[in-house]
Amino acid sequence: MEKIIKDVGDIQSRLTDHRPVLQGEIRYFIREFEEKRAFRECRLLENLNKMTSDTNEHDLPRCTESMHEKLCDALTRLEAANHMAQRIQQRELEAEQNTHLQVCAERRKQDWEEFLKEQSRLKEEVDEEHVKAVGRLSAQYNDMKKDLAKYSSF
Repeated sequence: MEKIIKDVGDIQSRLTDHRPVLQGEIRYFIREFEEKRAFRECRLLENLNKMTSDTNEHDLPRCTESMHEKLCDALTRLEAANHMAQRIQQRELEAEQNTHLQVCAERRKQDWEEFLKEQSRLKEEVDEEHVKAVGRLSAQYNDMKKDLAKYSSF
């Protein structure tokens, strides 16, 4: 009878207490989930490793070579553009200097014309003073001749 009571107690505890069964099911579910998750993550990591290896082996050298070619081409174009810019700058400087020289030449020409006009005016003044001086001297000499003629008649 004890055995029956014990069996009835076990049956009753199994019917009312589901913890051991649930714990077993939970452990099984967790173990399955972790295995599947680990397998999925492992596959993902393998795929990433393969993609990285392919990129390093194939794409990276091709991209490096292409980049080198494009950079050399860009450098050549930049050097050509720099050379053209320097030529343009040199031409502008020469044109500016030529313009400056032309302005200076025009200024010198105007100064020379003004100088010649001033010299002509001064020459006219000197000629006028000379004519006046000659006239005065002629008058003075004529007066002196008259005076001398007066004294010579004595």
